[in-house]
Amino acid sequence: RRRTRPAREGYFLKSFGDLKEGDFVVHRDFGIGVYGGLRKITVGIIENDFLVIEYLDGDKLYLPVNALEKIQRYLGPDGYTPKIEKMGGTSWDAVKEKVRKSVREVAEELVAIYAAREAMERKSFAPPDRIYEEFCSTFEYEETPDQARAIEDIHADMDDVKPMDRLICGDAGFGKTEVALRAAFRAVMDGKQAALLAPTTILAEQHYATFSRRLADFPIRVEVLNRFKSAAEIKKTITDLRLGKVDIVVGTHRLLQKDVEFKNLGLVIIDEEQRFGVTHKEKLKKMRTLVDVLTLSATPIPRTLHLSLTGIRDLSIINTPPEDRQPIKTYVLEFDEDAVKAALEAELLRGGQVFFVHDRVRSIYSIAHFVQRLVPRARVGVVHGQMKPADIEKNMAQFIRREFDVLVCTTIIGSGLDIPSANTMLINRADRFGLAQLYQIRGRVGRGSEEASAYLLLPRGALLSRDAMKRLQAIKEFSEPGSGFRIAYHDLEIRGGGNLLGLSQAGHISAVGYELYTELMEKTVREIKGDASPVEEALPEISMGISAFLPEDYVEDVHQRLILYKRISHAANPEDLEALRAELADCYGPLPPTAENLLRVIGIRNLLQPLTAKKMGFDGKYFYIYFKETSPIDPAKIIALSRKKIKDLRFTPDFKLFLPAQGLSAPEILDQAEGLLKMLAQ
Repeated sequence: RRRTRPAREGYFLKSFGDLKEGDFVVHRDFGIGVYGGLRKITVGIIENDFLVIEYLDGDKLYLPVNALEKIQRYLGPDGYTPKIEKMGGTSWDAVKEKVRKSVREVAEELVAIYAAREAMERKSFAPPDRIYEEFCSTFEYEETPDQARAIEDIHADMDDVKPMDRLICGDAGFGKTEVALRAAFRAVMDGKQAALLAPTTILAEQHYATFSRRLADFPIRVEVLNRFKSAAEIKKTITDLRLGKVDIVVGTHRLLQKDVEFKNLGLVIIDEEQRFGVTHKEKLKKMRTLVDVLTLSATPIPRTLHLSLTGIRDLSIINTPPEDRQPIKTYVLEFDEDAVKAALEAELLRGGQVFFVHDRVRSIYSIAHFVQRLVPRARVGVVHGQMKPADIEKNMAQFIRREFDVLVCTTIIGSGLDIPSANTMLINRADRFGLAQLYQIRGRVGRGSEEASAYLLLPRGALLSRDAMKRLQAIKEFSEPGSGFRIAYHDLEIRGGGNLLGLSQAGHISAVGYELYTELMEKTVREIKGDASPVEEALPEISMGISAFLPEDYVEDVHQRLILYKRISHAANPEDLEALRAELADCYGPLPPTAENLLRVIGIRNLLQPLTAKKMGFDGKYFYIYFKETSPIDPAKIIALSRKKIKDLRFTPDFKLFLPAQGLSAPEILDQAEGLLKMLAQ
């Protein structure tokens, strides 16, 4: 399997870190409850952190932090209040069973798509050669770790005989284009042609400029097809594509028209797929079965995200911002002349430029006059989609050359433009925009090292729908660079997952929350493909009677602590635990004893897992292990062990094991538990 899961888990971890008291959470065994915070509880000399979950009738569950793999933040459709379960009731099992059945239907359809794709084979691409390495060395920046990983993922796809279908998700300016360039370069070096599809003419122009600049010193011909080109130029490019004289073509949906033919198309790169229309998407879908497809997106459409999360389309996430990137300060305010004037003046005073987004062509010129009146010294330009292509290009070029200070524009500027000197944006009637759209537009500012600001303007006294309020709240919250994946995910939450694969699953998503739904889907897909057992194995419970937690004075931020607890409880092998140990030491200093204890407790749980036990603990007098009846452990082996090596070991007919021990320190308890499990596993 190619790497798809870490990306998914990475998102859910971030979402878990966003948890606030009063939010809904989902416990695998007990169902949906309300998060009541992280609490330290002391019993005698032992203290530990617990997550408090409140259920119906005031019942509370105190979940130890070594068992956080059992819990998720509830993400469901907007406006939907989930049903809080009764602790120990039977309705939650019935809900899960119902969702499982429905998921199976969808999973079978997903697997059919997957199987069709898996059945396709093509010759793998020629391996990267010396010229490719030379090309990489001309990149003027150092690749971020995520960028390097995405490039590795693509190379693995191109080495394979299955056509690639990968989504690269990363914020504007995080280096997706360079990743795509490397894939295109490798395809061309293997004698194939590559096509890059962009949703707008301006974006196509910008990609064309980047590709031409990066490939200038190499024998690769790059052309562009869009409405800025004359009929004669378009005709020549189309002819040369058919003859194989053009290696890489960049274009808008013009590339999807019938007259465009390739001599040997090997790779299609799709930028911002969510902005193409339905008919274009159908053509792209057909393309997918024939050539390698690489999709780039800052905010993938929820359905695309869903397919990636369930492992049908491969996913790479570029989450590391360039070194000097700062969060965009985002303000939501009523339309007010003084506030607008202050925002414009502040940016012009520091020698920067401003985008004023107004998505109504009819009134765009009156807004431009309004801006001019507020700040007479500003040079104001206008750009909208109904202008002649040549005028759009001219005005955009003037703004890029800093001949305009303020650009009053529609959402035509919504993707790809890279203008580091533009660091203030005002968005009029922000309540009319979708979440992904707001995020996308806002990404036009803050591209350099300057701190950027975005003002979301609302009509005075407007009564906003609940959806609009949620969108504006989310865009404000997600101001950090690299939030695109979370935004797309939040969009899933607001829109309720939409209609996935033509089958409305919203009711089932709301019943168990999106993460558990996705997990059930992924597991069912693996099951149908024969990659997983139908039985869901729960991890054993561990209670060693020692303090095992991250002290507040070690990791001060509670959200960070939550994320770390979640990651530690998900660590499935010694390598994961060692990596976490190194990361903690690197970020927070030497591990205090209680943090070391926590990592070792998880290690003990992992040793116990293959023995099929329900739980293991130490109560001050005895070590005890409760095995399931399906356990592979052989009672005769335990009897032999008790005679030869561990004389006081007892094994009862109801599959319980006891070993007396007293007066042990925490490290000794852990040492003995590890030793016992290693003997049992032999």
